[in-house]
Amino acid sequence: MIGELFKKEEKKVEYIELIYDLIFVYIIGRNNSLLSSVENGFIPGSVYLTYFLTTLIALHIWYLTTVFINRYGSKSVAEYIGIFINMYLLYYMADGTRVAWQSYYTKYNIAWGLILVNLAVQYFIKLRQAEKLTPWVTAHIKFSMGMLLGEAVIVFASVPLFSLTGIPLSPLALLFVLLPLFLRRDLSRLMSVDFAHLTERVMLYVVFTFGEMIISISGYFSGGFNLRSTYFSLMAFLIVAGLFLIYGYFYDHIIDREQDASGTGYMLLHIFLITALNNISVALEFMREPEVDAVPKTIFLVASFVVYYIFLFSLEKYAYCCKKPSAKFWALIIGVSVLFAALIALSYNMSDLSIAITVCYIYSMFAISVIHSRLHRRKVGEDDRR
Repeated sequence: MIGELFKKEEKKVEYIELIYDLIFVYIIGRNNSLLSSVENGFIPGSVYLTYFLTTLIALHIWYLTTVFINRYGSKSVAEYIGIFINMYLLYYMADGTRVAWQSYYTKYNIAWGLILVNLAVQYFIKLRQAEKLTPWVTAHIKFSMGMLLGEAVIVFASVPLFSLTGIPLSPLALLFVLLPLFLRRDLSRLMSVDFAHLTERVMLYVVFTFGEMIISISGYFSGGFNLRSTYFSLMAFLIVAGLFLIYGYFYDHIIDREQDASGTGYMLLHIFLITALNNISVALEFMREPEVDAVPKTIFLVASFVVYYIFLFSLEKYAYCCKKPSAKFWALIIGVSVLFAALIALSYNMSDLSIAITVCYIYSMFAISVIHSRLHRRKVGEDDRR
């Protein structure tokens, strides 16, 4: 009974948040479309850098909005209006996500800057309720407003500077937002998020990313019906299903969603995890394209898988009882990944074999995750009984 009195009320994901997330489905597709540009057998480095930055910016905007709703959301009319305004502006950012981004730099960055200003306005509205807030919450709101407006100034100022110099400086705004991690650590510790709500929102974003991956493998099902096409379509489907299963297992059985945390580290890990998933989507499309050189596209696919698993298993930091994986566990993960890379290197020109090796690797990692989790839970249970 006493436990029930102190149990924190779970914050539900509202339908307005789901509607807002739908615009990011479009943005994910626009970002991934950048990687369809191939020169000399693979993706040009400048194009990949553009893709990576636009992905970071989209995730950054999504995170800023999600954390605001997580901490201060009250389903007010002002919040709903602010969300719909930002959805409208995100369309302009998505339209400016192109290989020839220089021609859309002004449009993209004005929309980005206005989104930041809009979020600052939402914080200002909350500040008007200062008499109902604790001192540290008031301080956090003021600090958040300052950071958002400072970031907006950098983004807006980059537009005339780009016209004069041709140097795109708006990505510096992403570095500017890292300052709170160093300047106000004390405030961040006091302002933990509703971690269950945040993890659910992040999970939904990952699901949308998997949706893009499902679309990317649709090409494996095209053409006539024969044994070879059926084999490759089945293997491609098993790859996507295996990646989804292991993430779902982490979400349902490993992550402690009731802990107190700022959520920043959790989101940082997901930035690389989501980027890796997007890379896998593109790599699976490349595997069917003869104009893409075999060696670089194979390396790209293998590296994307390895990065995905590294950051997925790094989420063990947020596991029940905060049990970090042992050195033996990481040695097993690295060993299996090295073996996978070696086998793919030997069979890269034998697509029938290499895709089967990939499927075996994915489900081996899933099995390792399940076994490790169950052993850990059993050990925790035994320690509790003692």
